[in-house]
Amino acid sequence: MDADFKPEVLENSWFAERYRALPASAAEQLRLASIHYADSSRAETHLLMARMMAPHNPAIKVAEYRFYFYQARWPEALRIAEQCMAMTALELGFPLSWRLVSPQHGQFESDEPAHRFYLFCLKAYAYLLMRLQRLQAGREAAEKLMQLDPANKVGGQLLLDVLDRADREAEDD
Repeated sequence: MDADFKPEVLENSWFAERYRALPASAAEQLRLASIHYADSSRAETHLLMARMMAPHNPAIKVAEYRFYFYQARWPEALRIAEQCMAMTALELGFPLSWRLVSPQHGQFESDEPAHRFYLFCLKAYAYLLMRLQRLQAGREAAEKLMQLDPANKVGGQLLLDVLDRADREAEDD
């Protein structure tokens, strides 16, 4: 690869393709949701309308995820992370359950954007489980992430480090 190549450019182009595929009316709803972010119910209504117009577009799902995440609405963000993983798994031909996905299912070591998106969704899922105090489930998801991404390109090791530190602190009490 070119020395100036940045994986995020490829990743952003993959995502930009999905955004360009949005109907103009759905893109407008996302814009309105962003403008009305401080009015939670109004923003959520715009997100719902966008989802109705393009229910399987990752750009809609990412917008929903960000909205719920930054509103600290962890259960809703977790649901969206699960949906993102399932949607990407279908696109890539992976098993729908992240527990069944193995390194042989994809090019996780590469900078292939859809695979990286799947890994980032799994990382978000693990993180949210931890925020919801579902620590064992969060650990399982983080361990799966590291199995798929042993080079730690998406930063899953940090989640395991946090869990390990919490375990050590609990033992010290």
